[in-house]
Amino acid sequence: MKIKYTTMIVKDMNESVEFYRDIMGFEVDSQHNPFPGLTITLMKGEGETMIELIENTEEEPGLHAFGFDVEDINATLEELRSKGAKVTMEPMPITVGTLAFLEDPNGVKIALIQHH
Repeated sequence: MKIKYTTMIVKDMNESVEFYRDIMGFEVDSQHNPFPGLTITLMKGEGETMIELIENTEEEPGLHAFGFDVEDINATLEELRSKGAKVTMEPMPITVGTLAFLEDPNGVKIALIQHH
């Protein structure tokens, strides 16, 4: 497993993009509006790890989740469950593949993504 992205909920997408682009040196990789009221911007820095900025009215601003790339989401979940991991969302299809969530002992969300 490798970390693919860190997700942050933001108050103002434009202000956040400007900060990570102009001050931190990231580039906008892609932007998505899956439905009204939800905006997602993926920003790429050095290497492969990205920052995912999400603006919506449902969540409080701050660190939201870590995302890990996995080769086989079902085998990974089976292995993690056998070690005592708390699965909070079973695998479901998304635009880029399949997504599931775990939670660490502190309540931090951990996304597992198997890309197409």
